[in-house]
Amino acid sequence: MALFQQLRVSPAQVSLAAVLKCGQSFRWSIFPLPTPETKPEAGQGSLDTPLADALKGVPTHEYRLCLKDRVVCLQQSSDTLFYRSAFPDPQPSPAQRAEKEVETLAWIRDYFQMDVDLEDLYAQWALQDKVFAKFQDRFKGIRILRQDPWENLVSFICSSNNNISRITKMVHNLCKQFSPPLLSLPDPSDPSQTNTYHPFPPPSLLATPDVTGTLRTLGFGYRADYIQRTAKMLFDTHTAAPLSSGLREPSEVWLSGLRLQDTSKAREELLKFVGVGRKVADCILLMSLDKKEVVPVDTHVYQIAVKHYGLKGSSGGKVTMTPKLYDEVNARLQSLWGDYAGWAHSVLFTADLKIFSTYGLESSSPVKVQSTSKKAKKAKAITAVMGEPMSPLTPLPSPTQTPVKRKLEVVETVLETTELTTLAERIKRRKRGGKP
Repeated sequence: MALFQQLRVSPAQVSLAAVLKCGQSFRWSIFPLPTPETKPEAGQGSLDTPLADALKGVPTHEYRLCLKDRVVCLQQSSDTLFYRSAFPDPQPSPAQRAEKEVETLAWIRDYFQMDVDLEDLYAQWALQDKVFAKFQDRFKGIRILRQDPWENLVSFICSSNNNISRITKMVHNLCKQFSPPLLSLPDPSDPSQTNTYHPFPPPSLLATPDVTGTLRTLGFGYRADYIQRTAKMLFDTHTAAPLSSGLREPSEVWLSGLRLQDTSKAREELLKFVGVGRKVADCILLMSLDKKEVVPVDTHVYQIAVKHYGLKGSSGGKVTMTPKLYDEVNARLQSLWGDYAGWAHSVLFTADLKIFSTYGLESSSPVKVQSTSKKAKKAKAITAVMGEPMSPLTPLPSPTQTPVKRKLEVVETVLETTELTTLAERIKRRKRGGKP
């Protein structure tokens, strides 16, 4: 596989660690990279470029996505996005590869919508929104991806009553089951192991009647029928369209064409598909059809609006998301954030996810942390001492405040005592001949 190419971009403009894990796209494979001391030989999945040694930071993870004809591999340092592509045999010639890497760079710029200045948007939102201003430095680089609409549609049909981890597993299983493998690559963290990559299956492969039963055996439940019927509707309706250039089916080209429709018309078309309600339709409008002002609303977003933006309602318990309430939340947040309201919403949504509860604390927290494990323990201890859960939307309390200062001193004492007790127990086990 070819060496990485470099694209200078700040994590404040795009943070792969946040954007590719926050519930927008579910098909990226993420691998931890070896530390520099244990880095494998060049060409085995490590950052094999001389520029790496001169950079301020070293990439810690590699991100891979299988497109229809190649696998795109990304790594990120403190000021550079590294990218390269892997192709199935027969391998392209050097001239062909150079041309294809130009295509890959164009895809990256389009997929991450790099024509949008995210730092400028953050500055605007911080001026308009005091809540956003409190945590903008902690959650940098979260932008909306410009995904393939067909993949985005199926993925969010899977999202109904689901979580990010399970949706990711379902989407990967879908590709493995219905799409032939494109190629295999060494695992960046263990080059002796290989990983096989499958493109996302087109509508024609998911439209046949037997798909529903197969998906049910893979754990899709009632979503299996939704996916098959949606694929059949799309394929049957648009098979007669002229063949497209490239590798996409006519039905996929038609779906991408909704980008040219106004928001209401595009939403109307999406709502015709089985398993697509208002929230799923709005996710697709925002994440693949260029409707940047759209704010997808669920009970989670509703609670954010109630807690932080003065929307009347209960900040706890379940709520029935009626069309009227949906429109009210949507209008409130659009009026606050403007033309890129959907983008601002994604930052808030990510910040409030449990999996991001410790994200960015090393740089934004006034409490000094030494490691990820200690950071997690300290956050848990603060929660216990303060008597309420820590919200990612609320900065850690300042240790100079009273009585906060005294409570944080209690936290430090508890943690130190716990560490000493654990060490003492390990020593006792060693003396008894037990495992440490």
